[in-house]
Amino acid sequence: MRTGTSTAPRQRRSPARTFLPLAVAAWLILEIWLLGLVAGAAGGFTVAALLAGGMVLGVVVIKRAGRRAFKNLTDTFQQAQQGVQPTPQQPGRGNGLTMLAGLLLIVPGLLSDVAGLLCLLPPVRARIGRRAARSLERKMASARAGTFGDAFQQARIHYPDGKVVQGEVIREDRPGQQQGPDTGYRPPLAP
Repeated sequence: MRTGTSTAPRQRRSPARTFLPLAVAAWLILEIWLLGLVAGAAGGFTVAALLAGGMVLGVVVIKRAGRRAFKNLTDTFQQAQQGVQPTPQQPGRGNGLTMLAGLLLIVPGLLSDVAGLLCLLPPVRARIGRRAARSLERKMASARAGTFGDAFQQARIHYPDGKVVQGEVIREDRPGQQQGPDTGYRPPLAP
């Protein structure tokens, strides 16, 4: 009898889990090599100024994207309170890629700065947003039952008429039930 071994069939490891650590290591080595080349050609002060400028620009980009996200959130809440259906956002118009661009600018390195600046360009951001949305849709559609993808798919089900019926549950207490602080009369939530 063996202990500590699984009898379940081994699942194949995804290529992303295999190659992602190698890609990150190659990216770090390339970043350090490029910083060394620029430092040799233009000097260490120039490299320090480039890195500091990228960090400051990244912080400004993330701050602006955060403010815009908060403004969008408050506008959506105000529209919902007024009974107006909030307008759905188009892929590539959100703040996620803008914040990613800011994060790439903050990370020290020249390649990450170039990638961050590319993510700030509206056509590039729109294209990446559309591809990410399509990829997410495919993943959700091909998800097995009982997974997170299934839960997302169920959350996206809309009723044809789009109506929401507000109500509350009223439970009548039966004799012999316990009395406590939460068992007394409660007024209705909405008039």
